[in-house]
Amino acid sequence: MDWVQPEQKDQTFQGRGRHGSMIARSPLFEEYQAGHVMIGPSLLAADFRYLAREIERLEAAGARFLHLDIMDGHFVPNLSFGIPIVQAVRKATRLILDVHLMISNPEAHIERFREAGADYLTVHIEVAPDPRPLFEMIHRTGACAGVSLNPPTPVEAVIPYLNDCELVLVMSVMPGFGGQSFRPEVLPKIRRLRQLAPDGLMISVDGGVNGQTIGQCAEAGATMFIVGTGLLGHDNYSQRYRELAALVKDHQSKVAL
Repeated sequence: MDWVQPEQKDQTFQGRGRHGSMIARSPLFEEYQAGHVMIGPSLLAADFRYLAREIERLEAAGARFLHLDIMDGHFVPNLSFGIPIVQAVRKATRLILDVHLMISNPEAHIERFREAGADYLTVHIEVAPDPRPLFEMIHRTGACAGVSLNPPTPVEAVIPYLNDCELVLVMSVMPGFGGQSFRPEVLPKIRRLRQLAPDGLMISVDGGVNGQTIGQCAEAGATMFIVGTGLLGHDNYSQRYRELAALVKDHQSKVAL
């Protein structure tokens, strides 16, 4: 689904600071402020035969949150998992659950995913060219709101709404399948978002993030890194997490975030 330019009525970006409907507390930002490297293991790459054990290993490795991709087979050409898996993950951990809704009708499911245990709910700008009503729905549930954009979608699509959400997720592959190669053309989007980001906004990147690309994302200004096979494809999660975190720290030291 392509992004369509909405009518620009009362959608002017309001500059830095917490304006709009941004929720009072953003746990991911608090973890980031505390000095943690925000690498989010993507459970789509986990071994679902041993999901609870996988989560335990990721917790032991140092993960501060988990990323769950919800695919409907319509907005993206694949199906993943739904509410029962989110519920099962919530029962298995107290980590922050970052739920990415790659679905055509998120308004019909926001409350149920929140009840299942989601702490963050991210919707696509391609589905909702003006996502503010969805942000308001998410905030009413007590969750934090995010907006995501696909590689072909211009960054200008989300700029009017940076003060109204807690997270922007830049897709560095077309969503729907894991294991794709990183698209470096998204790096200027991350730089632009970092320039405009109000205080407290997390900038996340997802797709092909691994040891070869995570440093580029960090240097561009990303503050969250969704990693699938780049972490879960390794035998020793703790060692690999430390390696990725060291790359992030090294490259973040080169820029002022």
